[in-house]
Amino acid sequence: MMTNAEIAARLEQVADLLEFQGANPFRIRAYRNGARAIQDLPEPVVAILEDSARRLTEMKGIGEDLAEKIADLVSTGTMAILDELLAETPESVLALLRVPGLGPKRAALLHRELGINTLDQLRQACQSGQVRLIKGFGAKTEASILENLAIAEEAGKRTYWAIAEGIVEALQAHFADCPAAKRIEPAGSYRRGRDTVGDLDLLALADDPEAVMDHFARFPAIGQVLLRGGTKMSVRLNVGLQVDLRVVPAESFGAALQYFTGSQAHNVVLRGMAKARGLKINEYGVFRGETRIGGEDEADVYGVLGLPLFPPELREARSEFEWAAAGALPELVRLEDLRGDLHAHSTWSDGMATIEEMAAAAGQRGLEYLAITDHSKRVAMAGGLDADQLLRQWEEVDAINRRLEGVRVLKGVEVDILEGGGLDLPDEVLAQGDWIVASVHYGQNQSRERITGRVVEAIENPCVCAIAHPTGRLLNQRKAYQLDLEAVFRAAAENRKMLELNAHPKRLDLDDVACAAARNYGVPVVIASDAHNIEGLGTLRYGILQARRGGLTRDGVANSRPWPELRKMIGKT
Repeated sequence: MMTNAEIAARLEQVADLLEFQGANPFRIRAYRNGARAIQDLPEPVVAILEDSARRLTEMKGIGEDLAEKIADLVSTGTMAILDELLAETPESVLALLRVPGLGPKRAALLHRELGINTLDQLRQACQSGQVRLIKGFGAKTEASILENLAIAEEAGKRTYWAIAEGIVEALQAHFADCPAAKRIEPAGSYRRGRDTVGDLDLLALADDPEAVMDHFARFPAIGQVLLRGGTKMSVRLNVGLQVDLRVVPAESFGAALQYFTGSQAHNVVLRGMAKARGLKINEYGVFRGETRIGGEDEADVYGVLGLPLFPPELREARSEFEWAAAGALPELVRLEDLRGDLHAHSTWSDGMATIEEMAAAAGQRGLEYLAITDHSKRVAMAGGLDADQLLRQWEEVDAINRRLEGVRVLKGVEVDILEGGGLDLPDEVLAQGDWIVASVHYGQNQSRERITGRVVEAIENPCVCAIAHPTGRLLNQRKAYQLDLEAVFRAAAENRKMLELNAHPKRLDLDDVACAAARNYGVPVVIASDAHNIEGLGTLRYGILQARRGGLTRDGVANSRPWPELRKMIGKT
């Protein structure tokens, strides 16, 4: 079975190659929208295709032509257009498109002028000064490319957690038909909820390792078997991700799950505590001398040391042991704690669903309120709204709220923080909204002092409720811009403002460490989807993972509160 992750990856690859070739932007966008829709889909595409009563075209962003191509891809494993594009363009050049700031047009120019097809060739060309000689580049651009090459190389090694999630679900579904496998559990960084994963660790509880590994070998997405031993098997999937399967007996399963979940730093502390008590803890169990005293259950590993069963997300050797010693392990926030979503887009800017469609979908997910925060006019490429357009949209929101039951739509906007300071819309307009988030989209290469000053100024604006995706990072694509986060936290605390944890799986901004810092400063965090379609509302769960990794509780997450309470928090009367 082809996973949603594989389908989305193929569509993105088509879009990348089309953009590299300079194809029609609308054609490129169709494939990217399709990839986004598939990635956000909460069920397998295969299930829709197998249901005669349903059609892929019912999904926003999937037209007839694209639906046909996806169906062919699922049934045959290939896409004619992708094969054609790869025949015309070396696949290796896709790595060039991962270099921040390079872009498809510049990548195509380097390919054409210097014959650059790989990251190594690009590095050599930059180091030898060839790139700066190409029109439109220069020494500064050359230096920036060299600096950003590390991001592109890392992008090829790590996979978004959301993509890994789809693969884990497909693997668990595959093993559901394996009687020998009594239990299948993911471990490693995936189980700890890291924003990206390098590979997948999978544990199987079984007495017959051979039967389990034989079944694993039949997983359709395997591209290559790397290793097979008595109880371990490693494969590389077609999407490039390595999966390591270990078959473990019942008496060791809990200890193995703890050990392979990690992190390494957490395990070092744990084993040090065990050694101090004359015990030994490893992947086989808990031992006093040669006698096994536990290991069947994960709780055994911790309980023998008088420790609680730590949530996997906290196992990073940051604060969890200190919290446990003080009897103050936090009760981490859960998805069901969220009462609303405070960052979403509609067809008024670059969204793919109407306000009413987004609101209805939010209500179906059990949310009580949804802020529509379309872009302001500075983001012209996203159809950003000017003041008059925004006020007209808010009139529509009022009308929707009069007829809509079960969910309240908040009048909002994602207003741009301008390069020279200030906001993209006048205060007299912003003051009429319910929920205003400010964000940086332009001038991201400014100095640390300048960009921090812009963000702090926005925080100090009485109309602004929160800063959206505060550091501007894009996982595997772009580093966070130079921002003094401590200054931002201080300003937010002093002005009683909030910071967003953007839950889009390519952002997850604030990251887990910054969430922990926000907790320490007493700054409420808003977990928001940044949804551009109804499926995108489901990304909130990715934000929850990062919030939990940062030790956030329900009280530390602003939108765990009902709207009347949140309204008071932001000073709305």
